[in-house]
Amino acid sequence: MARNREALVFLLDVSPSMHNLLPDVSKLCHMIIERKFFDNKSDEVAVVLFGTQDTNNELEKEVGGYEHVVVVRAIKVIADDIFEVLSDLPRGTTPGDFLDAIVVGMDLLIKKFGPTNKGKKRLCLVTNAQHPIKEPDEGTKDDQIDALCEQLKAHGMKLECIVARGKFTGVADKRIVNENDYLLSRFSGKGIARTVFVEDRASLLGAIQTRTVSPVTIFRGDLELSNVMKIKVWVYKKSVVERFPTLKKYSDKAPPNSKFSTHEVKVDFEYKSKDNPNNIVPPEQRIRGYRYGPQVVPISSAELEALKFKPEKGIKLLGFTNASNIRRHQYMRDTYVFIPEPGNRKAILAVSTMARAMKNANKVSILRCVWRQGQGNVVVGVLTPNLSSSDNIPDSFYFNILPFAEDVREFHFPSFNKLPLSRQPNEKQQGAADNLVKMLDLVPSGKGEALRPEVTPNPVLEKSRDFNELLRELKGACKEECLKPFWEHVMSEGITLISKKESFDSDVSEEDAKDFLVKDEMLQ
Repeated sequence: MARNREALVFLLDVSPSMHNLLPDVSKLCHMIIERKFFDNKSDEVAVVLFGTQDTNNELEKEVGGYEHVVVVRAIKVIADDIFEVLSDLPRGTTPGDFLDAIVVGMDLLIKKFGPTNKGKKRLCLVTNAQHPIKEPDEGTKDDQIDALCEQLKAHGMKLECIVARGKFTGVADKRIVNENDYLLSRFSGKGIARTVFVEDRASLLGAIQTRTVSPVTIFRGDLELSNVMKIKVWVYKKSVVERFPTLKKYSDKAPPNSKFSTHEVKVDFEYKSKDNPNNIVPPEQRIRGYRYGPQVVPISSAELEALKFKPEKGIKLLGFTNASNIRRHQYMRDTYVFIPEPGNRKAILAVSTMARAMKNANKVSILRCVWRQGQGNVVVGVLTPNLSSSDNIPDSFYFNILPFAEDVREFHFPSFNKLPLSRQPNEKQQGAADNLVKMLDLVPSGKGEALRPEVTPNPVLEKSRDFNELLRELKGACKEECLKPFWEHVMSEGITLISKKESFDSDVSEEDAKDFLVKDEMLQ
């Protein structure tokens, strides 16, 4: 398997305690597969169900055991059949054993790809972990998990565990739930698994990562404190923006049923002389021109290259200042993480010493950074200590870019108190504004954080299925609230459901999309 491809195995709990959650689990898997259609169609996916009445897996046939685990789709490239499998998840009748499901999923990956570590191999477990795990034939459950962790690491596999809690849980035996949580935590403690507990539908739909992004260093080299004092560091981006998948031009001129049709659109540019439009100008005879007033000034690529600012690659310390002198709103763009060079004991000690000294003195440092040779610009930013609370994770720094003087825009607005009384809000209006702000609070007092970023899907990146659901709910709301004028405006604009013709993942026919705009008696 190529390094840029991923093999994903869904391990889905369909036992009786999961029945009310299965529609959301199905939608979660649909979302992931839909995104893979755009990100990488060559990825391979398998589906394993546990807690089923039947048993169908190779391990049960070869060595026995592993009952009530069914492989409904073997590992193969994404195709239309997987949507059918995920749309019709069966309701199981027996308690599910997630350890058996993990072993069966690992067996699928090992038999498919062998001992190679090339490519990305991932197991995604979705369960509520309410049912007891049977005792192993030899050793303890802890020993069994330790052995599984060694195999996961040896074959380059990652495990993601999505555990339903809160209102999803219902009535459950706390002793069993606590034991299962402990077993799952052992996977996470080994560094090869990620466990996420979800308590609502929104967090469930964003719990599994649609694709894994390997961290890449943007700088490896010396942090220069002076001419004679340098620390080896690696620099990563702390977070990256999730962007829309790249879409290509599509041509419908080719025969739709031909298997040789690629439907690709190729664009070629030709440059012709104004004096002789029939002659094509080759690249070596072309030069860029820049408009300067009414004239166009030609500047060759060699002249542009000679005038470029080419600073030397490196990170240099400019000085220290009090942390209170740097305001949070002055941070620009992304946040970076400075870590000591892995395996370099002297670098780890030097970074830890510097970070703890800065923390104790409440200081931050100002750096001048050029990430790579030939970079056309220099960034200046603030380095903030980040002390680790774990013994096996070294201290590090956060780096944020600061603005130059010309980047700062300070706008001064008069206080509302200076406005005349006629333009100031009365008590009722002020109370309404205060209540609106309180409603926007994602961390209300006495409750946990809502819409946590790490488990909340990006609504902008969702496709037609969610838009159709929204439009249906909106039409229902207009019925209940009798918002006739608003719905009449929607109909006049021709806003209707997205059909199969417009998007491959839609379940709406063209006729249903047209009928949706037909006036409803309740909205007349």
